[in-house]
Amino acid sequence: MHIAILTFEGYNELDSLIALGVLNRVASDDWRVTICTPTARVTSMNGVVVEQMSTLDEAVEADAVIVGSGIATREVVEDPAIMRVLRHLDPARQLIAAQCSGALVLARLGLLDGVPACTDLTTRPWVVAAGVEVLDQPFFARDNVATAGGCLASHYLAAWLITRLRSAEDAREALHYVAPVGEKAEYVSRAWRNVTPYLPTAAPVPA
Repeated sequence: MHIAILTFEGYNELDSLIALGVLNRVASDDWRVTICTPTARVTSMNGVVVEQMSTLDEAVEADAVIVGSGIATREVVEDPAIMRVLRHLDPARQLIAAQCSGALVLARLGLLDGVPACTDLTTRPWVVAAGVEVLDQPFFARDNVATAGGCLASHYLAAWLITRLRSAEDAREALHYVAPVGEKAEYVSRAWRNVTPYLPTAAPVPA
């Protein structure tokens, strides 16, 4: 099982790396989570350099993809080489998620046609201009496409993906591990309230 987190030049560390950390709380030999970049290395909006773990070509064949965000997303969607590869993303065979400005990428790929989305406040007007309804909430999913708005909503995407690919209990354990001490039950419960309505079959909050 491969989950690729698309991470571009100028990426937002919170969006890519929180998702990476939560997803990697699943301990299984068949579970692989990678930072996927278009080049050998990319530098974040705050100067953090990460090296490529997987390529865009690998991402379009992955079981699930998170499109991360950053300060250069509008440049990404105008890059024909990147978008040519990403046009092979297919929600009929993959789970596809976007964090914050990643929703603009999905919009430009036509993956949000008729589907409302969540995004950050800065990106909102660009996604609206692309013809997508933007919701005032942190998470939304329809079928195999999900979006989250706000850096600290990235764990909602991770929980949705883990539940869809593994189980609700695996998602609960991952969230519980990263949640603040003394707030774990509250943290997990709030996450589940946001994610559960958008699962194919509603799942109760694991005890």
